[in-house]
Amino acid sequence: MVDTAQIQEHMPVVGSDGGHVGTVDHLDGQRIKLTRTDPEAQGVHHFIHVDSIEAIENGAVRLNRTTAQAKDEWGTSE
Repeated sequence: MVDTAQIQEHMPVVGSDGGHVGTVDHLDGQRIKLTRTDPEAQGVHHFIHVDSIEAIENGAVRLNRTTAQAKDEWGTSE
């Protein structure tokens, strides 16, 4: 399990393939809330469950799924 205390505001979130998924707004329980101002967000807050995190390294959150998979799975409910 990843130490979620390392997740910080404005960290980039990338897929296992290195593609840009979004930018961290903040940690919301067991989910990362992504900023809605990120170009990938299309003006909507998206959420990614912390189980999707592979590692936090080089100032970024790296997921254990590809960029496309992450975007297929992200939630939009507040």
